[in-house]
Amino acid sequence: MLNSLIKLARPSQWIKNSLVLAALFFAGVADDSHSLILAFAAAAAFCLLSSSIYALNDLIDCELDKNHPLKKSRPIAAGEISTATAALFSFILAAAGLFSAWLINFELFIVSVIFLLLNVLYSSWLKHVVILDVMTIALSFVIRAYAGAVAIEVAASKWMLINTLFLALFLAFGKRRHELVLLDDEATSHRQSLSKYSPYLLDQLISVVTASVVVAYLLYTFSSEVSSKLNTEYLYITVPFVVYGIFRYLYLIHYEEKGGSPTKVLIGDKPLMLDVILWLATVIIILYLI
Repeated sequence: MLNSLIKLARPSQWIKNSLVLAALFFAGVADDSHSLILAFAAAAAFCLLSSSIYALNDLIDCELDKNHPLKKSRPIAAGEISTATAALFSFILAAAGLFSAWLINFELFIVSVIFLLLNVLYSSWLKHVVILDVMTIALSFVIRAYAGAVAIEVAASKWMLINTLFLALFLAFGKRRHELVLLDDEATSHRQSLSKYSPYLLDQLISVVTASVVVAYLLYTFSSEVSSKLNTEYLYITVPFVVYGIFRYLYLIHYEEKGGSPTKVLIGDKPLMLDVILWLATVIIILYLI
């Protein structure tokens, strides 16, 4: 039972909540112990909230997951956990996540409630609405980034939120394309919104957001406002890492037909993982050591 509950919580997906820490680094306060504790506590709260949503989503989709080549092994679809147990587990995780956010500060609690409600709405309805399904996913990542700023009580950077939005759209459209190609004729029976997509349309949408990600990040690194705020003019050095990461992910989507789970792609692809590590190391050196 315990192993099945852990699988239901999907701790491997918690890496997404590292985005909560973005404000900590890019506000230049990662060397402040109090801010560090608050940011990691907020990230932990969002891990609980995310797991609650994963459990709810699996509960709602259990019948559809039984026909999916990969998702049929999920605990509820595989019959390892009853629907009643899954519902209770989801509620407990949500309550724990909201309580944790409330302990940090009230504004974070409000942001957490919005995050939870948005994802409940997504699981129950919006994931079936073409375009809005992907935009909802992207917005949930933006909320994560904003929550990190709220937790440490700094102003949320508009550039950070814009870059988060475009990157999340890029990953979400890539995921939809992978689902469409993998499931082929069975795609519609698994996810209703997939009937409104086509590989060509998704390729066009991915092209648009790819350009948006690169341009937005370029503008961010060369912004005089950002340079003044962070006391550095060297963030442009990180641009090659971002460009390579985007191009590498496109290669994995189109050539190796990956992208179903961005987290698994990141962890499983050594060149991409190395690129992210080098990007992060370069950012830390520029912001805190130079």
